[in-house]
Amino acid sequence: MEKQTAQCPVELTVNMVGGKWKLVILYQLATHGVKRFNELRREFPDITQRTLTRQLRELESDGLINRQVYSEIPPKVEYSLSDTGKSLHPLLLQLRDWGLSYMANNRAKEQ
Repeated sequence: MEKQTAQCPVELTVNMVGGKWKLVILYQLATHGVKRFNELRREFPDITQRTLTRQLRELESDGLINRQVYSEIPPKVEYSLSDTGKSLHPLLLQLRDWGLSYMANNRAKEQ
């Protein structure tokens, strides 16, 4: 995987959380806890099932989320942040706060 060849810590981080959906998936899990696949799917109506599956697999592979499979019928799968993923929580909150500030500033400029 790309992250092992990264020479820069920022490059490593971007390789792990980059993409359109990974940060928002991590944010959902950080702020709302354990989520099932379909709950995540409802949170992001514009994401395809294939893309969500791929993003979740990559986040799991990188050790940022846990995937818990229950042997039930129908199968039950839950996703949560791993300890490594939980360490991103303060950064995710900073990104949220920056976004809120940016949105407020742009609204003020439009008025």
